[in-house]
Amino acid sequence: MKRARILFNGELTAVTVNDNNDAVLNDGTVIAEAEANWQPPCDGKIFVLGLNYADHAAELAFKAPEEPLVFLKGPNTLLGHRKNTYRPDGVDYMHYECELVAIIGKTAKNVSREEAMDYIGGYTVGNDYAIRDYLENYYRPNLRVKSRDTCTPVGPYIVDAKDVADPHNLALKTYINGELKQSGNTSDLVFDIPYLVEYLSAIMTLEPGDMIFTGTPEGLADVKPGDEIVTEVEGVGRLVNTIISETDYLASLN
Repeated sequence: MKRARILFNGELTAVTVNDNNDAVLNDGTVIAEAEANWQPPCDGKIFVLGLNYADHAAELAFKAPEEPLVFLKGPNTLLGHRKNTYRPDGVDYMHYECELVAIIGKTAKNVSREEAMDYIGGYTVGNDYAIRDYLENYYRPNLRVKSRDTCTPVGPYIVDAKDVADPHNLALKTYINGELKQSGNTSDLVFDIPYLVEYLSAIMTLEPGDMIFTGTPEGLADVKPGDEIVTEVEGVGRLVNTIISETDYLASLN
């Protein structure tokens, strides 16, 4: 089953998603995928893994970390499918990061690696944009790099965990204006999902709706206003997002 949230008649509404990726209301009403007002599919803490693919670490001239490099993002960063992300005016380099996102399905504290997958409720697609200009240290990405409004599209929906046979063997791809720019596979994760659940649940209680962005493979490229970015995770979903200027974004708030 695929579950999502949309804005419908001004209210945040839970829906299921059919085989055409259309939103289906509880009364059976179908809203076409291109017409639905998609919202982030869940609420919760946002854990983000840095350098969790060895090829991406090498791409940035770093060694893969010896323990998970994790930071938290605020809910202000989240954005739904087919929405706009702004590129700050005057920056030189902003890039996407296609990621498999694991969603916690039940409360987890001090969970063992062996039992960890029982606590995953589903999966979705994330795109964790970064403003490279402001990066001081890949091990400590500061607020200006990763925590801006609209910088983390997620969705469009959550696929139930039982419907993803092997989350550690899924192709990830990113396209800019239809051109393939990034390609990888979750089999190359440095720290897999059971390890991450064990690690994080030893630090704090994980709750339903918490999101673990598991990292991105190599293949980053600069994005500019007007670009359409599509991030795909095999068997999980296709997330569409458009880049706009900061000037246009600020004008849209008025």
